[in-house]
Amino acid sequence: MCPASDHYFSYQQRIDALRATKQRYTQEKWNVIGSMDFDDHALILPPPESRHIVNVISGSGVPITDVLLKEFQPKSNHPSGGFFGPEACGENFKALLMAHPVYIDPMSSLAGGYMVNFLSYRDPFWNPDFDYSHLHEQQQRYKLYHGIGAVQHFCQDLQIGFDLGWAGILEKIHRFRAINTGTEAGAFYDGLEAVVQGMQNWIGRTAKAAREMSVAESHPQLRQNLVELADMNERLVNHSPATFRDACQWMLWYQMAGKMYNMSGSLGKIDQLLFPFYERDKAADMLSDEEAIFHLACHLIQDTSYMQLGGPDASGQDKTNHLSLLVLEAAHRLKIPANIGVCVGESIDAQLLQRGLEIMLADKTGIPKFLGIENTIKGFERNGYPPELARQRAYSGCHWSALPGREYTVNDCVKVNFARIFEVAFEDILGDPETTPSVNELWRRFEHHLGAALDVIRESLDFQLEHMHQVFPELVLDLLCHGPIERGLDASHGGVEYINLGIDGAGLATTADSFAAVEQRVEKEQRLTWKELKRLLDTDWQSPEGERMRLMMKSIPRYGSGDSRADDYGIRIARTFSRLVKEKPTPNGYNLIPGIFSWAATILMGKDVGATPNGRRVGEAISHGPNPDPGFRKDGAPTALATITAAVQQKFGNASPMQIELDPGFAREDDAIAYTGHLVKTHFSLGGTQINMNILNKQKILEAHQDPGKYPDLIVRVTGFSAYFGSLSKEFRQLVVDRILAE
Repeated sequence: MCPASDHYFSYQQRIDALRATKQRYTQEKWNVIGSMDFDDHALILPPPESRHIVNVISGSGVPITDVLLKEFQPKSNHPSGGFFGPEACGENFKALLMAHPVYIDPMSSLAGGYMVNFLSYRDPFWNPDFDYSHLHEQQQRYKLYHGIGAVQHFCQDLQIGFDLGWAGILEKIHRFRAINTGTEAGAFYDGLEAVVQGMQNWIGRTAKAAREMSVAESHPQLRQNLVELADMNERLVNHSPATFRDACQWMLWYQMAGKMYNMSGSLGKIDQLLFPFYERDKAADMLSDEEAIFHLACHLIQDTSYMQLGGPDASGQDKTNHLSLLVLEAAHRLKIPANIGVCVGESIDAQLLQRGLEIMLADKTGIPKFLGIENTIKGFERNGYPPELARQRAYSGCHWSALPGREYTVNDCVKVNFARIFEVAFEDILGDPETTPSVNELWRRFEHHLGAALDVIRESLDFQLEHMHQVFPELVLDLLCHGPIERGLDASHGGVEYINLGIDGAGLATTADSFAAVEQRVEKEQRLTWKELKRLLDTDWQSPEGERMRLMMKSIPRYGSGDSRADDYGIRIARTFSRLVKEKPTPNGYNLIPGIFSWAATILMGKDVGATPNGRRVGEAISHGPNPDPGFRKDGAPTALATITAAVQQKFGNASPMQIELDPGFAREDDAIAYTGHLVKTHFSLGGTQINMNILNKQKILEAHQDPGKYPDLIVRVTGFSAYFGSLSKEFRQLVVDRILAE
């Protein structure tokens, strides 16, 4: 409660206050949870008296510290102690929503904040009744991120929620329940209904709390805001949004629910979704641009989901509008982590790129990222889809797109570590007494094992589609998809129209440089034998001559240096991967879409691989996405980086992002925006699909690395996501530091 005052808070003063509050909450998370090597999810810790600190193992096997809610204890329906299936998941999530503390910041035009991650309450993550032990040996041999148990990573259609509201969604569930009878469908509808009821309770309790807070609030401006929050949310318990502010609030409730349920974070084409509300309110003289920016900022402060600005509609007409620029302006004024993608292309309004570059260079927060939208559309067409459909895909995650509400993808969940495949192939030929080692034979076995690994993933994905709906169905996303409610089927089990399953390759530079090093130093120059190399790798370069040999292997012309054998191998690996992924669907006939992207898993994947011939030591991180390793050439030329990352694109609809770091010194030059814009457009003209960019000062980063508390508001574009630099673990900060020092 603020003291009585005649002072009127401007929108910017309220934004500044909200940002300061967020930074306090972020600092509290650092103190309680520790490092967070993932998106800044805007999670607020529960009040101290309501929180329970636990150490858990995530679905990907990573130990993490998390915060649970004392007032909520999930009910198990299985001897393992877990809860599985739509009814149990829906009822437990409803109970969590009903126990969730109310959060209202009087400075914000939107109510709500989420405090717990429902995934943390899942133990075990998989129902042991659905056994896939027949796949374990090969999954472990190749250290695959195989996709079984993967959640979300596709995109809902928010327009469904805007049209229906919560009561309308509930009515739709009741209507189709009467059509789709049967035990399995009944349990599915029970789960969906429980989620909606939980949401209505959460929103209703928040409206009531806002009303009570308004009575106690002495500041007239904030008191009026609390009354408006109460009125708005009382309506939104049942009714669909009618105004721009309503739409932002409805969207925030849904996004927070998605984060709480399974960390989903797709928004899609937010400028197109909100534009009708904006136009109507502007025409009725109900909304100024300053107020619209403020509502957007209030949403961004509580939700860092992935969104696309600009881009074509089904007919090919660019839908960039004035609201596209207002979203950028909201991010500019906030200066907090956000995941905003700006479309770039010949048919896209050039003003969008221009403003994106201005903000990138001015704020130095890694926001926005740049999307080669025309290349991803053409790529998706190569799967056999018409351009009218391909244009409807929306950027929705770190490096991927999806058809809103119509496509199940598990993008960014399934990964093949090329470096591990190389290691298996290398061990294969050195362990075969009947084989004379050669680079050609190494390549042949690499390709064989890569194909075998992909076959294991195909079987794993079929298993996922067969059983995930019985384990942890996509109940929150199902509500805003076309088909699940109508068919009585979860999105992971045929509820949506299209299934295109993403598979990413990782460790490209590590593997390309290893092939090239073996070819040059062992086969051509004969500086050491195959057996000597194996001994060096097995001992992690620890022999008396090990460090000299390691540096010798590392000093070949590397991937990205230009016209090198490592470049050739990188392109060959990328094309082989694309061909092997696309040569056949899963055994059950599901389409696969390749990409090259490692997300934040470079450290974890590196721990699965021994020393490699490129000079990398045991357990060190593998290379990031399609990028060369830091220091790939002495000048770190951006044009060389843009050229090689464009050359290894997979070209089927998902991006293989170029990550680039630039020093802010050049941004003071008069032509900095023009130079950066030329780099962006050149990369996309070469076939690139996405650019993640940082404008970062080396000295500042080094100081923040040594003392993260020195710059608590320093933001970096880590991979596909942005985060506070200080929130990252020391190991992960080092990866960012290495990139910046080298480039």
